[in-house]
Amino acid sequence: MAFAGRRDVPEAPDFGILKRLARDQLIYLLEQLPGKKDLFIEADLMSPLDRIANVSILKQHEVDKLYKVESRPALSASDQFCFLVRPRIKTMRYIADIINADKMSGRSRKYKIIFSPQKFYACEMVLEEEGVFGDVTCDEWSFYLLPLDEDIISMELPEFFRDYFLEGDHRWINSVARALQLLNSLYGPFGKAYGIGRCAKMSYELWRELEEESEGDGQGRKPEIGNIFLMDRDTDYVTALCSQVVYEGLVDDTFRIKCGSVDFGPDVTSSDKSIKVLLNAQDKVFSQIRNEHFSSVFGFLSQKSRNLQAQYDRRRSMDIKQMKNFVSQELKGLKQEHRLLSLHIGACESIMKKKTKQDFQEMIKAEHSLLEGFDIRESTSFIEEHIDRQVSPIESLRLMCLLSITENGLIPKDYRSLKTQYLQSYGPEHLLTFHNLKRIGLLTEQSAGETLTAVESKVSKLVTDRAAGKITDAFNSLARKSNFRAISKKLGLIPRVDGEYDLKMPRDMAYVFSGAYVPLSCKIIEQVLERRGWLGLEEVVRLLNGNEFLVSGSASAGLGVGVPGAGVSHSALPAPDSAAEDNPAWESQRVVLAVFLGGCSFSEIAALRFLGKERGFKFIFLTTAITNSARLMEAMTEAKA
Repeated sequence: MAFAGRRDVPEAPDFGILKRLARDQLIYLLEQLPGKKDLFIEADLMSPLDRIANVSILKQHEVDKLYKVESRPALSASDQFCFLVRPRIKTMRYIADIINADKMSGRSRKYKIIFSPQKFYACEMVLEEEGVFGDVTCDEWSFYLLPLDEDIISMELPEFFRDYFLEGDHRWINSVARALQLLNSLYGPFGKAYGIGRCAKMSYELWRELEEESEGDGQGRKPEIGNIFLMDRDTDYVTALCSQVVYEGLVDDTFRIKCGSVDFGPDVTSSDKSIKVLLNAQDKVFSQIRNEHFSSVFGFLSQKSRNLQAQYDRRRSMDIKQMKNFVSQELKGLKQEHRLLSLHIGACESIMKKKTKQDFQEMIKAEHSLLEGFDIRESTSFIEEHIDRQVSPIESLRLMCLLSITENGLIPKDYRSLKTQYLQSYGPEHLLTFHNLKRIGLLTEQSAGETLTAVESKVSKLVTDRAAGKITDAFNSLARKSNFRAISKKLGLIPRVDGEYDLKMPRDMAYVFSGAYVPLSCKIIEQVLERRGWLGLEEVVRLLNGNEFLVSGSASAGLGVGVPGAGVSHSALPAPDSAAEDNPAWESQRVVLAVFLGGCSFSEIAALRFLGKERGFKFIFLTTAITNSARLMEAMTEAKA
């Protein structure tokens, strides 16, 4: 069944309740330590906390002084210390040092640790080893979900990607399952669950177990979200590695959007001050350009500027009464819009300057060649030149990874040559980075991957299916083959266009990469929804290393995970005829929760928003964190905390 043409898109549910629940729970936890207290906050919890409860709310609940974890407090007169932290061993040692220093000086205080989103046994063990476990009380702030916009929810767990996909650490799976349980209880029950990837499968199964234990509190309620699609980041590394060219993606790549807001410096504000701007649908200018290809943005902003000027000029012909109405009703809104317009024009100019300096057009051309599989030698030379000129260690790594993953690994001669040049240009301290990239499958040698695959296939014939599965997983983690070229051909990820691709009136999701490439992750979601399951995609699934699933009536079904051909129903979405559209159940079936485990980029969000408008769906995005190519590379270069 093919989708119908462009249709009305249903409204997104109201996610304001998630913020209220998080704020109320935090206030309750703070009140468990009555009286004045100093609050120590972990650095990466500061921005999320600011979106939930500002300083004035904290002060209302007897928080006296605020400290950043890692900075040593000055002599504090407070009798109570409260620590709001992530469950990290390094942070536990910091807290233990403070408590032990107080003990040494004979200072008596109360200590409370609030873990977010949950505490881990390892943290309690460290506190016990340091001899302070009996001095603290521990609590959990179940802050799993932060709405960044009307259709984006983030778990704000950037470490999820490295912890799971590189280190093989499953500790955050429980947080994902509990986040899904919360969403299902508030906006479900979800009617259908799709997924691909080992992490997606584990998260789904644990969520189902939690649902069974809680005996489905939301049964009988009218759902607001009908379907859920879980996807592992390692299903599609290529999309995350590509340079972003939609406006929101470029702002993220250039200025780094953090927790839904961005700091625009003096080069954007045309003053000596930096301004923090919240980027969401409430920004009337941003909401109209966020998903646009950058080439269309300047034209829109110029037209917007002329329209605003025309509205200001209307004052000249107004009488006193009209002027009074204009000042009281319109002027404030126009001034706010003018301020935002100036900021976004400044941001565009700053992006243009930086990208011109970085030879952005040449880089995009090289990326497109890699995606299409043309002029590989020329693209390799471009990467070598990029390394020799020491343009950027992160950018050079990104291009090497894109070359490797699109070519299913580098030939050994190229791998050794690029690695040597990189280490000579940027320093031998990056040796560990190459180890990490090889381990995760982002930068590999072809021969190693082929040898392992051959061994794996021989071994699997000698042992049981279950044992072979475990061995296969082990081999995959050592040298995962991307199979990008074959997948690209099967799914038509490289559009064949006669003439020039019209970026102002895009025909498909490829516009988010200038018409050169349809994001693989988004194409998978489109195809599975269109086919109402994985039927017909068996070859693609095999190339993606399997672990796909599909379960009907997931809110009330048992734990069984279905795959095509296993007797599981494939009727995902009601046929979009007029009778179905009159049915309230159809409305929720058109709302799809897309869950990205390991991060989601703004390009993918823009592509699925486009698909939603074209096909009458509303996509809600739940991601462990917003990601881009730089964050992906940084996760591989930094040492484990």
